Amino acid sequence: MKHRRGLIHKINRAFIFQGLFISIAALLSVFFAKVVLEETLIKEAIKQEAEYFWQQYRSDKNFPLPDTQNLTGYFDTSNLPDDIKTKQPLSLGFHESEDQGVVVYKSRQQDTDLYLFYFRDQVDSLAIYYGLFPLTLILIFLYTTLWFSYRFSHRMVSPVSWLADQVNRIDFSAKEISPIDLEEMPFKTDDEIQLLANSIVHLGERLDSFIERERNFTRDASHELRSPLTVIRIASDMLLSEQGLTPTTEKSVLKIKRAADDMEDLTEAFLLLARESDNALSADEVCINEIIDEEVDRAQAFNRTKKIPINVSSTGRLLIPAADKVVSVLLGNLIRNAILYTEHGHIDISVTHSSVIIKDSGIGMPEDQVEQIFSPFYRGNNTAAVGHGVGLTIVKRLSDRFGWPLKIDSAPEKGTCIEIQFNAEELRELKS
Repeated sequence: MKHRRGLIHKINRAFIFQGLFISIAALLSVFFAKVVLEETLIKEAIKQEAEYFWQQYRSDKNFPLPDTQNLTGYFDTSNLPDDIKTKQPLSLGFHESEDQGVVVYKSRQQDTDLYLFYFRDQVDSLAIYYGLFPLTLILIFLYTTLWFSYRFSHRMVSPVSWLADQVNRIDFSAKEISPIDLEEMPFKTDDEIQLLANSIVHLGERLDSFIERERNFTRDASHELRSPLTVIRIASDMLLSEQGLTPTTEKSVLKIKRAADDMEDLTEAFLLLARESDNALSADEVCINEIIDEEVDRAQAFNRTKKIPINVSSTGRLLIPAADKVVSVLLGNLIRNAILYTEHGHIDISVTHSSVIIKDSGIGMPEDQVEQIFSPFYRGNNTAAVGHGVGLTIVKRLSDRFGWPLKIDSAPEKGTCIEIQFNAEELRELKS
């Protein structure tokens, strides 16, 4: 499962992005304001200055040319920057000198040319001074507000992060789940956080109670359910050893024995699935080949009347670290299921370097039924076989729990093929 960042990390990232966005937006605003100031306001002001000068000059030829810190006027071209002189004849309008940082505006009245020099560098300095100084004050105010907001958010989220860390430290495999000690909370919390903490504590107490009941059930059921089944099996074996049993009686005793075996497997599977964790299961290295041989021998009780050939082949001895009872229940259910749904033909069991393949020549099933066979108590529409409808459900739950995927291929009247794929990192194949 992909690890996701915590709330505090997300809040930190959100505030960092917000700060960067504000800075970029402020700098872009100053830049565009400077462009608008130069291209619109200042140039319009220069045009108005030229019009004003011509109005005064028409009435007074001695009216002085503009001469300020940022704007100077000339009638001749001797003071033009060199890179602008090369453009002669110079057209009316604005011209910019990249060498000297000067913008020249040329206007004409009654065959007289006026050149107004606007010194960009000085205005740029003013724009930077009067733009960056207010911008700095605004940014200081915004960043201070962000910092206080961050501290407040961090303070609000810290109790939740602390609770999450405490819950994450709980050892669910321990005999008892240690409750969270709210007195150890390192900060003062609001009522909502206190309510959440109390709910988590109460949940832990209920989990302790549930786990204790689960342990008691699996322990008691393991003993109490196996005992009568063992008595039934022993009694069935004793009856079968008696001489003079009629065929009908022997058939009935065999049914009882098969039902007892089936019930024992179901009981074992249910107890395995009911356990809280897999720690209680012994995970020794088991040989898949040996378990298949044992389960095929046990399944012969279901094959007495059909006498369907069961062929077992392998490329070697497949060893995996697992509980032998888990593998027995898994494979035993699949083998018995293949016998129940096969009336003629044969059953082939293959052990490869990473999987077990069980293929029968039974009635098979359409594709829409393949997706439903793992549902509890589901049985195909095209079968009259006797079964409880839970065998494949148990198989699916065991395969999901221990990470052994199932691959199923089936078609009507062509049989079914089921492959159990074991984890590659858990395999060890020993060639025979």
